[in-house]
Amino acid sequence: MTAPPALSASAAPDLAFAVTGAEEERFAALPTLRFGLDITRTGGGPVSSVALTAVLRIDVARRRYGPDSEEALRELFGAPEQWATGMRPLTWTRTTVHVPAFDERTTVQIPVECSYDTELAVTKYLRAVGEGDVPLDFLFSGTVFHRAPGSGGLTASRISWSDGDSRYALPAALWHSLTDRYHAGSPWLRLSRETYDRLDAYRARHVLGTPDDAVRALLDGAALHHSGTTTT
Repeated sequence: MTAPPALSASAAPDLAFAVTGAEEERFAALPTLRFGLDITRTGGGPVSSVALTAVLRIDVARRRYGPDSEEALRELFGAPEQWATGMRPLTWTRTTVHVPAFDERTTVQIPVECSYDTELAVTKYLRAVGEGDVPLDFLFSGTVFHRAPGSGGLTASRISWSDGDSRYALPAALWHSLTDRYHAGSPWLRLSRETYDRLDAYRARHVLGTPDDAVRALLDGAALHHSGTTTT
């Protein structure tokens, strides 16, 4: 049984990372964004391969918000006057990418699925931000494999979190157009079986066409009750 390559700092490649763009993955089963990542060797020897871990976070404090967004973001961060101390980055995803051998520079793609689950904090945030850019931070770590000087044997070195990171401004409209294309403007809502059965019974009892019609009727009724208005 072959032993795994030993970790070594000898002639370890120094790598710099830059996220260069984002586009829709056109033929994915689930809504997916594909981020382009440029990797440049700034020192050390050629790279045999990289097992690269990427953590994607939204740095929510790095942009301004209009009145509509402020109201929608209250559930996540509280009242706007609390945001200076209450806003924290939202972790979107963590993924691993295989980077093949290269000498000076290469480009890889980072696929990121875009859930439309309205219970997730990231989805709540992205739905609230309809315009402008979403400030993203990509944090990188992992293992870079390279040839040891002299022996030529394969060795490995760690990429620490502090060594690799990149910022990117994602147009919010890109996320909205992608999720709308897959879900036709209909967010996914999770209900328990009991709640769904009660909703469906209400729909049938009031001769309403769809669950959406039933929820709309219930919300309209609640709004009338709250305002003190009565109907005959």
